[in-house]
Amino acid sequence: MNGDFLALLPKTVIPQAGSNAPSVPPLHATTVFAFHCADGVIAGDHRATAGNIVFSDKTEKILELDSHSLMAIAGSPATAFEMGRMLQTSFEYYRRSQFQPMSLPAKIRALSQLLRNNLAGTIQGFGVVAPIFAGVEANDPSAKPQIYFYDPLGAQFEATNYAGSGSGSGSIKSVLSFLERWGQPKPAEMSVSQATVLANRLLMTAAEFDTATGGVHPEKKLFATIKLVAPAGIRSISVAEQEQFWKESMQ
Repeated sequence: MNGDFLALLPKTVIPQAGSNAPSVPPLHATTVFAFHCADGVIAGDHRATAGNIVFSDKTEKILELDSHSLMAIAGSPATAFEMGRMLQTSFEYYRRSQFQPMSLPAKIRALSQLLRNNLAGTIQGFGVVAPIFAGVEANDPSAKPQIYFYDPLGAQFEATNYAGSGSGSGSIKSVLSFLERWGQPKPAEMSVSQATVLANRLLMTAAEFDTATGGVHPEKKLFATIKLVAPAGIRSISVAEQEQFWKESMQ
């Protein structure tokens, strides 16, 4: 016995392609982030890639789990989307069977459990998911939205002001850290319009240093996918709203 826990785990046999088979780069859902603003939590995302190829600039990587919680995904989209569907089903089943929504702490733990159950895929590298969770207690109108980020093995951490995941998240978190210290206003004090403009600028900034992040071009009316989590529920910030907010910020 060498004390190696991972060596004791069951191995999943993955069929190997022939030596002459072309190498297919895995699909990755890239940069996602969330931060507090004056009216709730703003969550944003955009591009998905396969190796050095832009797979899609319209991949929906912010999944609404119910009316008061969402999951932003980075990593393997196939695994993450399946986790999202399972959470949507379990949250809805609980609501219908118990005649009340699941509590926010229970939702947070449910995502953690799914990540732990995905241990085999995480270890072998083909099903790694590093999500961000944002939600608010549905039965408490005075409750404040919360942000949690997870490691691929299911450990959960509450983010005081912001969280990011994916290849471009380092740049985004650096900018948010600067703004939290010296910004006027700070992100947590911004209105929805200001926070929406900031979210797009964050992705544009990250794209300068990360080839897997991009696709935001206001001059072409191409904006990020942005959602607001608030005590009243979740709402998507439409392209028309984002265009108007952007024009106002330029005046």
